[in-house]
Parts: sequence; structure tokens; C-alpha cells
Amino acid sequence: MAPIERRTLLKLMAGSMVGAASWAALAPARAAQGGGRLADARLEDGVISIAFDRQLRTRIGTRGRRLTPYQDSERLLLAGDAAEAFAFTGTRQVALDDARHGPGRQLLVSGRSTRGIEKQVAVSLFDRAPGMAVLQVRYRNLGEAAVEVAGWRNAAHELADAPGGFWSYSGATHTDRRDWVQPVGEGFEQRNTLGMDSSDYGGGTPVANLWRRDVGLAVGHVEPVVRLLDMPVRKTAGGAAIAVESRAPAVLAPGRTLTTDRVLLCVHAGDHFAPLARYREFMRAEGLVAPLAPESAFAPVWCAWGYERDFTVEQVLATLPKARELGFEWAVLDDGWQTNEGDWRIDRRKFPRGDEDMRAFTRAVRAQGMRPRLWLAPLAADPGSDVLHEHVDMLLLDEYGAFQTVTWWNALTQCPAYQPTIDYYVALVKKAIGDWGFEGLKLDGQHLNAVAPCHNPAHRHAHPNESFEGLAGFWNAIHAAAREANPEAVVELCPCGTAFAFHNLPATDQFPSSDPLSSWQVRSKGKSIKALIGERSSYAGDHVELSDGGADFASSVGIGAVISSKFTWPRDTQTPTAPLPPGGYVLTPEKEALWRKWVELYRRHMLPKGDYLGSLYDIGFDRPEAHAIAREGAMYYAFYADAWQGRVELRGLGAGRYRVRNLFDDTELGSVDAERNTLEVAFSDFLLLQAAPVAAAA
Repeated sequence: MAPIERRTLLKLMAGSMVGAASWAALAPARAAQGGGRLADARLEDGVISIAFDRQLRTRIGTRGRRLTPYQDSERLLLAGDAAEAFAFTGTRQVALDDARHGPGRQLLVSGRSTRGIEKQVAVSLFDRAPGMAVLQVRYRNLGEAAVEVAGWRNAAHELADAPGGFWSYSGATHTDRRDWVQPVGEGFEQRNTLGMDSSDYGGGTPVANLWRRDVGLAVGHVEPVVRLLDMPVRKTAGGAAIAVESRAPAVLAPGRTLTTDRVLLCVHAGDHFAPLARYREFMRAEGLVAPLAPESAFAPVWCAWGYERDFTVEQVLATLPKARELGFEWAVLDDGWQTNEGDWRIDRRKFPRGDEDMRAFTRAVRAQGMRPRLWLAPLAADPGSDVLHEHVDMLLLDEYGAFQTVTWWNALTQCPAYQPTIDYYVALVKKAIGDWGFEGLKLDGQHLNAVAPCHNPAHRHAHPNESFEGLAGFWNAIHAAAREANPEAVVELCPCGTAFAFHNLPATDQFPSSDPLSSWQVRSKGKSIKALIGERSSYAGDHVELSDGGADFASSVGIGAVISSKFTWPRDTQTPTAPLPPGGYVLTPEKEALWRKWVELYRRHMLPKGDYLGSLYDIGFDRPEAHAIAREGAMYYAFYADAWQGRVELRGLGAGRYRVRNLFDDTELGSVDAERNTLEVAFSDFLLLQAAPVAAAA
């Protein structure tokens, strides 16, 4: 067969590098062919140990104990699911001094198959990231015949069953908006693709995690550009398995090389928080850093979406005094201000004077002492919109010339890697903030997380995956435009129901729980996002009306999430698009008293500005569910259960005695210290505690 063309390989291998130059970065640790002894084929740092056998299979260990037997962890996937066996030929270990990640060590192990495919596995450990290995594999065809390749698999391991079973975290998006954090029961299997799960759902954070009570394994990729990879997790007969895979077919011609993406393998204790935080720090060195969010990104949010698309300006303005009285500081003008998605022209039925009325609206919000934020759904063009007909070149097309649809709005997706598309939305953002006077943006829609490969010939993409890989650059351009128009602008990225796309992090000031289906999702998403974003940005619990019972502020306040509501006042909308929940969204006197209490607690303690200590409790195995935050010398604890009577443990206390207060009931519960750190309590739904040093509390 003829050698595969570079353009086709770039398309099919979803970012895998081809050619000898791709291995140049690993040249300082190139293996000495045939010169190594098998006893040398091991790399460890005290937390993780990786050993190779004569077939280049690996065994994982931690702190002196073996976690797995030798397993076929790095594999070239061949057509027809055939397996390629490799025999060990050499190994070498060298010191690293990486410009981005600092000192470490690298092990290269090589082998060769009977048909002449050479395999070289590079394993790197860095002193700054104990327990986390970075793997990359190179396959070179030294034979005389071309080899049909179905993809590759790295970091594939199976952990044996243990009492209590397994939990998992998936950073991938699923159209059914399932939990990111789930128990792994019998029959559990998730492909966890980073590609499109449907026309407008896809992408996410390229990390998956599997853990038992005693130990866990996390895998993912550490490329600075998003890749079309899968991270399958499944329950097996004797345990549970995890891996990173590329399922892109190709032909490996004689003399050609396939190099996989860099993959992480992390051994850890506790739940998914620690490996996600480790991943964040590694990627920060790769250049993916969250912006420093403005102070206003931590202010409580009121959103006009309670009035839905058929709102009137009078309804919104009349609600502002009540929202401000309760302590909300943001006012979001949601979907319905525009004529359609795509043209983004002001609806003259609501704003008769167009631009002037929009400016008047933002002035009216500020006159109430609040900040105006505008809802947008970029990259969606409705049928009938002028932009769809006048700029059809912006559309994202598949290989058959068909459109990608945005189902919620019945719209068509525009390509984020096409410069005219970028310019169009940059101009819109500058107008919204620089001209109309909005101080923030709510960028909304499940299609914002990822897009399909684009085959529109007008875009002259080097390869179709440029659309998928270029989405982060689109958001960076939007964020830069917003900050250029107003250096304190807040950009909220709300890809409805999807997983957080980590590569969009540099363009995100605030990430909400994004249409949570339960309070569990508010909390479990919050723990995940706090690990991935760290101290530089804000996580919001989304409208409290989406939580259990429509009033669970405790799930946001307790984990340090920004609170928000879409209450209506003094009455509900008369034209809902769907039946309202029992009691509607109207702020009744009973709700008002509860909302006021929670907003006051939130503003008094401002836990989003604290240090979320996600490694203190295991969200999968600890009962009751627990979260801890350190702020200004005090420790804050949030416990959740339908009903609990018994002991809770206050972990992470420093020296000295602490006085414990029930924040919601405003009652004293006694004192504790690091040695005697348990309390007997009884509660339903939640318990929020403050443990303040006795000297400070006196």
C-alpha cells in the first residue's frame, strides 16, 4: 500500500504525530538498542512505581505494594482487533531538567515485534508531581509491508475488586447529562469520548478516574490542545478497568512512525480531587491558566430567566429593587432580548429605540446598585436569520456537506476556527460591553463545549479537526474582547449540561454547575471544578431553583459556590414555555425570608474566596458526604445526608482549640481540637459548621 499522506494522517490520528521529528523532544532519553537489562526497566518516585516485563507489559505499584499484575497497558490497535506482541530489546534511564516541569527522570523501554514494528515507551516522572507519570509511545514500521492500524491504547490497567467497590469520575460529556461522579456497579461501562456524543454535546476535561477506598488510578492526556480521544471505564469480572484510547484508523507504511499523544497515569489516595488538582498544575506549566477573576465574579447573581423568553422590560426592572434588597448584585438579562440567535439584533418590541433603550436598561440596573450581565449563545445561527443566508460560509459542515445542529434552538453551528466567525462575535461582544454597557456575559448552550470536525471547503482548514481544536482559541478571542472593552468584565461560560472543557479555562471567569439535575450534581461538579480551576476563578451553583426542592442553597454555600436565583416578583410569568414547578418561581414571603437568610450567610462568610480542601474527604466513600474550606483562620465544614444521627469528623484542624457553631441555626456545638475532632450530631439534608480558633472566637 502507498504511504499515507500527511493531511490524511492528521485527520485520522486526531493529533498523533507522524515522522521521526515527532520524537525529537525525547531525544535526550533515546533508548540504547539491545543494551539494557530487564532489571533496569522500572521507574518509581515513592508514590508510583512502573515496571516492565519482557513483553513490554507494565505493572503498577505504590509505596512498596503491587496494585496490578503485568498488563498489556500500551498497545497498537490493529485492524480486526489483532494483537501485536513485542519482545524487549533495551532500556535506558536519564535525568530530566524540563523547562516547564522542572527536574525529573525518564525511562525509555524498547521492543520489537516479529513483523518488524519497533515500540518505544517513554515514561517521565517529575519531582513536582509525585505519583503522576507521563507516558508517550512511538511505533515505527521497520518491516517491508504496510500495517493497517485501528488506533492505539495507553495507560490501560485493571484494578482488582476490593470491599466497597469502585467510584469513578468522567471528564467527558454525555447527552443525557449524567453525573460526572458515579459508583461503578455491575455492568457499568462508559466510553467517555472527548468527541461529539451527539450533534451538540461533546468535549470535556481529558481525565477519567477510578478509585477504591484504598487507592485510585487516573488517566488522561496532557496535550495543550484538545484531542479526539476516549477514556473508557468499565466494570470487569474481577475489578474495574480504565485506559486512554485513540480509535482513528491509519496505515503505517514501511519507514513511517506513529507517536501517541502524551498521556498521564496517576496513582492516588482518596477521590478524584487530588489527581485533578495535579493535572491542573501540570497543565498550568503547559500554559493553560485561568484568568484572575474580577472581584465581582463572587457576587450573588439574580437572573431574569424566571420570566423566560417572553419577559417584558417592565417585569425585569420592577424586580431589581427586591433582588438588590435581598443582597443580589448581578442582574442577568437572559434569552429573549434578541430577534434570533445568529443576527443578535435587539428586539424592538421590547426595546423600541434599539441601542438607546439597551443603554438605558444597563443604566437602570446600575441605578439600583447592581451590575448588568447579558446572555448570548455564540456559534448558533437560526433558520431565517440574515447571518445564515448572508454568511453561509461561517457554517460548520461535515464530510457530506451536512450541518451540525444546536437542538435547543433548532439552530445551525458556525465554525469557531474560521476567522470571519471569530471577527463577527468579537464585534458583538465589544458592542455589548463597550457600547450597551453590560459588565459581564453569560455564554450559554450545550454546543459551546465542543464541535464536530469541519469540512467546509471555504475555511481551508489544514485538517478537519481544526474546528474541534480551535474552539478554545475562539473563547480566548471572546474573553480578550470583553476585557478590552471593560478590564473588569466577567465572562461566564455555561455549556448546558456538559462537562467542563478544561482547554477553555483561560477564557473563563465563572463556570456554573450548568443546568444541574440535582443537588448532588451541584456539589460533585463543584468539587471537580474547584480541583480544575483552583484559586483563580469562581464556580457558581446555578439557579437555586434547579436544586433539590428548588431551595437548596446549602449545597452551594457549603462548598463555596457563588449563589444565584431566578425568582420572579411579585408574580410568576403568565406565559411559561413549560409547566412551572409546584409553587412556581414567585418569591413568596416564606421564600423571601429563606432567600434573605442564605444570601446574608453567603455574604458574611464568602466561602468561594476560601481554600477548598478537597483531599480531606472522599465524596464516594465517606459518610455523611463532607466538604471542608479554610478561610481567614477558621475551618468550615458542610455535611449532607437525607438524615444523619451519629458522629462527624472535623478533619484538617490546626493547633489549639476550636469553637464549633452551627451556621444556619446559629447555635454553639462545643469545642474540638486536632486530636479530639469528632462531634455527635443529628441533622436532615445538611449541616454547616464553622470551627473558629478559641482565641479568635472569644
